[in-house]
Amino acid sequence: MTSLNQQLYESSQKYIPGGVNSPVRAFKSVGGTPIFFKRGKGAYFWDADEKSYIDYVGSWGPLILGHAHPNVVKAVQEAAQNGLSFGAPTETELEIAELLCKLLPSIEQVRLVSSGTEAGMSAIRLARGYTGRSHIIKFEGCYHGHDDALLVKAGSGALTFGHPSSAGVPAETAAHTIVLSYNDIDGLERAFDEFGKEIAAAIVEPVAGNMNLVKAEPDFLLALRRLSTQHGSVLIFDEVMTGFRVGLECAQGLYQIKPDITILGKVIGGGMPLAAFGGRREIMQCLAPLGAVYQAGTLSGNPVAVSAGLATLREVQAPGFYETLSAKTQQLTQGLTAVANKCGVNFCAESVGGMFGLYFCKEPPKSFAEVMACDRAAFNRFFHAMLEEGVYFAPSAYEAGFVSAMHNSEEIDNTLLAAERIFSSWV
Repeated sequence: MTSLNQQLYESSQKYIPGGVNSPVRAFKSVGGTPIFFKRGKGAYFWDADEKSYIDYVGSWGPLILGHAHPNVVKAVQEAAQNGLSFGAPTETELEIAELLCKLLPSIEQVRLVSSGTEAGMSAIRLARGYTGRSHIIKFEGCYHGHDDALLVKAGSGALTFGHPSSAGVPAETAAHTIVLSYNDIDGLERAFDEFGKEIAAAIVEPVAGNMNLVKAEPDFLLALRRLSTQHGSVLIFDEVMTGFRVGLECAQGLYQIKPDITILGKVIGGGMPLAAFGGRREIMQCLAPLGAVYQAGTLSGNPVAVSAGLATLREVQAPGFYETLSAKTQQLTQGLTAVANKCGVNFCAESVGGMFGLYFCKEPPKSFAEVMACDRAAFNRFFHAMLEEGVYFAPSAYEAGFVSAMHNSEEIDNTLLAAERIFSSWV
């Protein structure tokens, strides 16, 4: 009998390109039929066929409190009763802006938008407007949204300008982007030596999450801060994924490095469409209506989304929240590694705060090239076997995973037992 998931996917492909509204959801990387979900609660969600899963994706990071947290749901309901959108200023926008500036010392002013992509492209335009320069630096394997200037892959030489990684991106747009290797200080120094006077900004995920989880080496980020300051370039930390996911002061707090602009999203919306970019006052005041850099959005600062974000940010400020979340995530990653080692499977895992990476290799990777050397076929096999066990990891070997505050010992122990059953069958 055909499952309802299969029926929905077949029907969706008639009306939605690929049957999905974001490519990774299509399971192309792992194969098989994508799952259609209908409801979630806490650490679990249920598909169209009413099968339950322990969720380690959490809507790709926003759901740090788990699905349908009662305080977030209540905030959304109360806000919706007063109106879904005004297209005008609201007090809640001021409240969340004040809170973000309070929690992150690097942010003196902040602008709210609706998606991480919008925040990223706005931050790049702002950096270019502020510096009067055109070139930007990004790093291989880091994803900053689907803006043309950022859908760029490395060229064939060490210091060549990038090439489009998507059809529809003009070569002349990609030509302004320099793509370097993550954690490569020598390459970074050469780029600034050669192009420093032309570089408007360097943008980086301080903990990469879109080539699986890859930690930045502290010296790499220190060099990036030093060189950006030395050459008058704007340092942008893309904390859409790490923001309030790895700690209350985000990744910049963990590394004790102050960027010029920070991009936020995911957790700050609590599951609703909300993102932001903020930074030094002198840079932010280049934005319209004060300055010449134009940026606008019909639903920017939407009151329902902001209310969900405020409710979430109130919860994560509870004493011990991140210590507990980090301990749960380590329990998962260390447990999976121990089970794999026991069964003789070439596997390791790593975590930062409530983020984690799973790798079918000996040691956690430090660059895009090392990520690509991991055993993707083994991951795909593991993914589908865990799915059958009722455990939902990201459907790609190149995405980070997430633990929520609602994942407890029961969920993690059941995950480890399932993994042990699977790994032992591989021997």
